[in-house]
Amino acid sequence: MSTLTAAPIRHVVEVGQFDRAWLETLFDRADRMRDLPRDADPLRGRILATLFYEPSTRTRLSFESAMLRLGGQVVSTENAREFSSAIKGESVEDTVRIVAGYADAIVIRHHEQGAAARAAAVSPVPVLNGGDGPGEHPTQALLDLYTIRHERGRIDGLRVALVGDLRFGRAARSLALLLGLTHDTELVFVSPPAVPMGDDVRAALDARGVRYRDEPDLARVLPEVDIVYQTRIQRERFATPQEYAASRGVYVIDRAALGRMRPDAVVMHPLPRVDEIAAEVDADPRAAYFRQAQNGVFVRMALLELLLAGD
Repeated sequence: MSTLTAAPIRHVVEVGQFDRAWLETLFDRADRMRDLPRDADPLRGRILATLFYEPSTRTRLSFESAMLRLGGQVVSTENAREFSSAIKGESVEDTVRIVAGYADAIVIRHHEQGAAARAAAVSPVPVLNGGDGPGEHPTQALLDLYTIRHERGRIDGLRVALVGDLRFGRAARSLALLLGLTHDTELVFVSPPAVPMGDDVRAALDARGVRYRDEPDLARVLPEVDIVYQTRIQRERFATPQEYAASRGVYVIDRAALGRMRPDAVVMHPLPRVDEIAAEVDADPRAAYFRQAQNGVFVRMALLELLLAGD
């Protein structure tokens, strides 16, 4: 159990809000959630609203599962771009003001970067960013770092390869930023030329003294890293099919790639995958992405309890 004192957080909008003490507190709480009795109900009588303007499977369902496991209830709209008053022109701010009257916390996913911050600015109840366009996905980063701790037993002193779409991939961007709270960490950016890691993330890492480098050759990187964080090339973020086609399929984790990796290395992916991890990899004990997705329930349980119930 951490002896550090965590600073209070009202909304979860971006990774920059977190500090190391808060992380330790959250991860300790997530560990407790793994063994929470089924009849425990610390959030009984509380309601979570999931407001999703973009498609989601893992984020929406794991938040809803987390709330239900804590004894709370859920109200939801899965495609708010079409099945909410947004189709009539209602602003995010007005929608959130209304939904805040129905629920004790709101998870929002939106196609526009910065939408979660706009929602938090007007909401009287906690807002959690479930992904805002190509911006950030802070709760994904939290579950990713929590998974690293479970798989490797630590979060410091690791070499992590971030692979794929690092320009538009909000999960990879957020994880890179969160790794800025670790010590003696080195990041390796492996991406097609069209989608490199953004200068804003690089500047944030520079400010924290985190080592990083670019390496376009995945085969060269695999033998030397502890974590391979593979990501999907996101067709929906590209302006033209030609730009997407130029980046797709450049990096694939398959049996040959596994043969280059260390025995104690870990393969992660925020999912969904398309063809960037072959199905033959799933049976390998180093493939952690399904365990990673399950960890999202425990981390989000801890987040909801921390925001709504306190200690």
